[in-house]
Amino acid sequence: MTCFILADNQELTRKGLSAMLSAFPDCIQHRVNTSAELTGLLVLYPKAVVLLDFKLLDFDSEDSLIGLTLRFPDASWLLLSDRLSVSFLRRIAYETRCVGVVFKDSSEQAVMAGIEYALKHERYMCHRATEMLLSLQKHDMEHGVTEDLTYTEIEILRCIAQGKTTRQIAQERFLSRHTVNTHRKNIFRKLGVKTAHDAVMAALRMGVFDLSVFG
Repeated sequence: MTCFILADNQELTRKGLSAMLSAFPDCIQHRVNTSAELTGLLVLYPKAVVLLDFKLLDFDSEDSLIGLTLRFPDASWLLLSDRLSVSFLRRIAYETRCVGVVFKDSSEQAVMAGIEYALKHERYMCHRATEMLLSLQKHDMEHGVTEDLTYTEIEILRCIAQGKTTRQIAQERFLSRHTVNTHRKNIFRKLGVKTAHDAVMAALRMGVFDLSVFG
């Protein structure tokens, strides 16, 4: 049985989503109003499908949301929003696996497609989100822009440069080893390297941090 978690504080949106989910008879629905309630339900239903407008919940940052998606890798996520920044869409595309995006002005067919993809544990990007990402990619290619490391990735790369193990980094930053390893993979991919040494050297050349990190 599939568990849908509706994490959207707009009552009209909730009612509309609930009505759409009635098309799936073998499912249960839960509604949450806070990130703590969402986390609690994910502990009980780690393979849930989460329909979320994170701007309407009490997440303190984008990192908090992305960290939660990494903590529960078996869950599927569909973000619904009135407006998302291009930089955040980039992070969703590159730092998460099964997080889809549908804008609230999308058609009912697009929302249903997003739900159906989530049920298959696959990502769905609506037309508008896809166009935003493609425009960004084209701009980067034309201007020779490389993909930026996030603040969290830079901090983890600093730890790697200091010779800290995945276990030590996880303990210091209150993260799981899986989350740290995911960040490591993203760092290596963005820098185009395969080893920790090469990642540190690339970061030094790019000016991400300087030699004082070793002091």
